[in-house]
Amino acid sequence: MSGAACLSGLGALRGGAGLVTVAVPRAIQPVVAAVEPSYLTAALPEDSSGRIASDAREPLEDLIANSTVLAFGPGCGTSDDLQSLVMWLYVEAEQPLVIDADGINCLAQCLARLPDGRLPKPHGPRIVTPHPGEFARLTNATTEAVQSNREEAASRFARRHGVIVVLKGHQTAITDGERIAINQTGNSGMATGGSGDVLTGLIAALLAQGMTPFDAAHLGAHLHGLAGDLAAAELSQPGLIASDIARYLGKAWLAMS
Repeated sequence: MSGAACLSGLGALRGGAGLVTVAVPRAIQPVVAAVEPSYLTAALPEDSSGRIASDAREPLEDLIANSTVLAFGPGCGTSDDLQSLVMWLYVEAEQPLVIDADGINCLAQCLARLPDGRLPKPHGPRIVTPHPGEFARLTNATTEAVQSNREEAASRFARRHGVIVVLKGHQTAITDGERIAINQTGNSGMATGGSGDVLTGLIAALLAQGMTPFDAAHLGAHLHGLAGDLAAAELSQPGLIASDIARYLGKAWLAMS
């Protein structure tokens, strides 16, 4: 899904990251590169279905070596190769890593096979940004159960696995298992495809500027919702699309200052 990758790249740029590289399967690199000239792109080996293949690990190692923060998942799909890659990144990357969308779905599939049901200890900070359906897959629960006890479910998972959880939706919950913040910005017009991809890039950008993982996730959710509110005020909630959120992040920064 090339659009998801593009939106994450835009979120990172508008979040203040100085240099952004969007790494995608080779076939869609020209599409992604054409959307925004301000980020770099990298072509990765792909499987027969056009998803990132396991032999992407070597070129990814080179990219990671020159990166301060990583984000993985938006639009990538799921496969055995991608499950292997996400677990490698989760455990081995020393940089902060934001995992979203299909990255979370791959992580959930890996977690279901671990004998003790606990993610391995990673070498760096980890932030997962699931919507309720993705979080239900992570925790082997129903979406209804997650929604009925959002704050406690998110806190329990964060505490058990040593991660930051950003449980998206109305009043997004951000927690490290000890602290919890409830976001008050945003509107129903943001329930549109690609909105979360922008948030992934935005949080990564804030991490790249030296914020702690909890603070980056907290501020990211606030800015993301504020940009959505400012966009909806001019464009309407029904007319709001994900790229508007990225476009209005500049105004959100101004509103905060």
